[in-house]
Amino acid sequence: MSKTTPLSLVVLAAGKGTRMKSGKAKVLHPVFGAPMIHHVLDATQGLFPLQTVVIVGHQREAVVEAIDGYDITPVIQEEQLGTGHAVLIAENALAADVDTVMILCGDTPLIQPDTLEEMYHNHTQSMAVLTVMTTLLDNPTNYGRILSDPQNRVTGIVEEKDADSEQKKICEINAGIYCVQRDFLFKTLKQVGTDNSQGEVYLTDIVGIAVRQGLAVEKYIAPRSGDVLGVNSRIELAQADSVLQLRRNEALMASGVTLQLPETITISTESTVGRDCLIEKCVTITGKSQLGNECLIRQGAVLKNCRLGNNVVVGAYSVLADMTLEDNTTLPPFSTSG
Repeated sequence: MSKTTPLSLVVLAAGKGTRMKSGKAKVLHPVFGAPMIHHVLDATQGLFPLQTVVIVGHQREAVVEAIDGYDITPVIQEEQLGTGHAVLIAENALAADVDTVMILCGDTPLIQPDTLEEMYHNHTQSMAVLTVMTTLLDNPTNYGRILSDPQNRVTGIVEEKDADSEQKKICEINAGIYCVQRDFLFKTLKQVGTDNSQGEVYLTDIVGIAVRQGLAVEKYIAPRSGDVLGVNSRIELAQADSVLQLRRNEALMASGVTLQLPETITISTESTVGRDCLIEKCVTITGKSQLGNECLIRQGAVLKNCRLGNNVVVGAYSVLADMTLEDNTTLPPFSTSG
């Protein structure tokens, strides 16, 4: 994708996340070793946006500090007046030469780059004023439902709290990711009222307004429903962590690494593991560790920021940090770096 794409991103990260039962901002909760918002920002890199605006509110200083390593523009939402209000306050922060705005949520750490890139490609090809990402769920509870006409064209979105009994039976849900023509987005948001159960400015209302104006609205159905779901509880946090751990381990196995009971093994994305390494169960490798080829890491070992040559054996339940081990080194069980 061209780096000159006239696209800006708006990432919503101002909420408290009350269902997390936490004093910490929701987007700061760690998922597979990083705040969940990091995973969202990482997934957008292949879009080469001109600008990424992050809407912050609850614990704004901590959120801004956590994403300091990213090229972002923070914008403060002083009052939590809904998703539409959050996007609206980004207007003045966006560059003037942006044609399209992609809106994402900072609490969807499982979103994958190929999903975002395909959605954006489809949006630009369709010439639609608005594309909304949807997906299908067997249990759509707590999600906004996609309203469609007999030709399966989007006619609107209804939030769970405002849906009637028939609408709640709809299994196609709003994934909360949009591509919108900039001029239409901000002009329309200024028309959206707060006549709903929560008294908020719903971003979803722009869909119905576009349809009523006869403008082209498209949907992009995410191929993997689990990728787009938000993290709203400690249970969902653990589930997201498990998914990212499995993705990482599957990629390592595909590259020529043997993992015994991969669901028990954690290897950071910043670490590298050489071909024909064997990692036994319950191993944790973190930081920027580097393992050469044909290493054997026995059960329960913990490595942090370690550099291993080729054919190194680390004994069971060893705990090592910041160590360098030359080729053909063998460490006995329960070794430490102290």
